[in-house]
Amino acid sequence: MAVKVWFVSSEAGCCGESLQGKVLRLLDAAGLKDIIPKQVLVAVKTHFGEEGCDSFVSPLYIRQVVTKVKEAGGVPFVTDTNTLYRGMRHDAVSHLALAIRHGFGSEVIGAPVFIADGLRSKNDVVIEIPGVHLKETRIAAGIADADALIVVSHVKGHAVAGFGGAIKNLAMGCASAAGKREQHRAMPAIVREDDCEGCGGCVSSCPEKAITFEGAAHVDPDNCIGCGICVLTCPESAIYFDYERDAAHLSERLAEYALGAASLFPEKVLYLNFLLRITPDCDCAPFSDRPIVPDIGILASADPVAIDAASLDLIDGQQGFAGTRLATHHAPGEDKFAGVWPEIPIRTQISHGERIGLGTSEYELIRI
Repeated sequence: MAVKVWFVSSEAGCCGESLQGKVLRLLDAAGLKDIIPKQVLVAVKTHFGEEGCDSFVSPLYIRQVVTKVKEAGGVPFVTDTNTLYRGMRHDAVSHLALAIRHGFGSEVIGAPVFIADGLRSKNDVVIEIPGVHLKETRIAAGIADADALIVVSHVKGHAVAGFGGAIKNLAMGCASAAGKREQHRAMPAIVREDDCEGCGGCVSSCPEKAITFEGAAHVDPDNCIGCGICVLTCPESAIYFDYERDAAHLSERLAEYALGAASLFPEKVLYLNFLLRITPDCDCAPFSDRPIVPDIGILASADPVAIDAASLDLIDGQQGFAGTRLATHHAPGEDKFAGVWPEIPIRTQISHGERIGLGTSEYELIRI
């Protein structure tokens, strides 16, 4: 049976309605008040953006979500989890400081900001799942302990998953460092030893000390977390990912981790996907590249698979921008993220999510 996905366009229209106002209307149409009992703790899961990134979902929109949660009688807090790589979001102290610099102070968004997996990402709970690859997941305790969940996602490209939306925000976004490591291990880095010049940059940059040097760099696949820092660091492009071998496996693990997080909130979860500034890379990158298609709008649904499927369909229906990282697939109807990341099977998160019971790709798009 088709799942309802509500949609508001980013176009202001003849009445000049703001996107902030449209967020409020979208939440009403999607029935936010129906999933929030009075006086329960509601986690608003978002992404505060890495230092240097400015394409994350604006705190102005998060404030609108917080407003509606309060109107429904809930007690909201805005949250994210720490990263594996050693950037500004690796621990809760620097993570919170960066969130405030990016506009996510409680005075702006109207709710406390809380890092869900603790100071050093050690606060998690084990959730069992009927996965193909995984039988348990490690979900941040601050999310698992909430009574309801709203997942606010910026839909964009991703260097190892092809794209990131609601499923990835549930999976990596709600996992502790141990859980993130379990997902990323599906895609270890590989060294072309003949191309290695022995500069040692990868050895010093690896956050897990998984790279050693003996004549050439060597990656220990058991310790590699697949963060890709070494791939970006290598001046000779001697380090790479085997997308053909590993990309589908990683995306399947994402779907299974998403199942672990979603299973904690039966009938108490809502997903918002923002199709604005649709960039080639994740908001974990320390920059924001040119969008590959025009702004489209915002979606809401109770099903993470359906909302991601609808998001991809809307994006693929656009005319792609020339002069961007979109190298091919510019025409409406062509797979846009495949035009950026041609080696990655883009819809594996969706197909595997459907297979394991995370949701359905059959949806009814309701324009409001």
